[in-house]
Amino acid sequence: MARPRSFDIESAVDAALLLFWRKGYEGTSLSDLTLAMGINRPSFYAAFESKEALFKQVLDRYVEGPAGNIVQALEAATARQVVERLLGAYADAAGQPDRPRGCLLVQGALACGDDAAPVQKELANRRAAGEKALRERFVRARDEGDLPPPAKPADLARFIWTICQGMAVQAAGGATRAELRRVVVETLRGWPSS
Repeated sequence: MARPRSFDIESAVDAALLLFWRKGYEGTSLSDLTLAMGINRPSFYAAFESKEALFKQVLDRYVEGPAGNIVQALEAATARQVVERLLGAYADAAGQPDRPRGCLLVQGALACGDDAAPVQKELANRRAAGEKALRERFVRARDEGDLPPPAKPADLARFIWTICQGMAVQAAGGATRAELRRVVVETLRGWPSS
């Protein structure tokens, strides 16, 4: 008969999130994880099956938690407000001392060996889904007359998403919130107008 778990799964996933966010997928060893979670390897495998399976749980937690304001940005009343909130969320992430800098979805597995290819694909798919959601929001804005007809939702979404990812890389490299807020201002200067 299996012994009941003697650790809190939610706290363990939170600890893993911070570790993966700080060190990336390949940079985080199983020993790092078990130490941060306060569990042994058998307990790790019993609870999470594998490092990759845990990483996928961590990504879900990240999207629901630290990156939740990015998802909420899509609900803004106008397309310009969507962009302002989205870019603002990336800028604000650089000014939170209790969290790692940058974006887990952007830098979690950019450079990895062949064994981590499924993780790289998972992250690429999640980034693509974010861009798709932004594109769909811009299509709606165009259809509602909120974006002028020459604006191309797909191109605009790719442009804004590229700015977001660049801001995440800049934040990871030490850019400050104030510096990234200036990127927001400059980006919005080029916003399409009727």
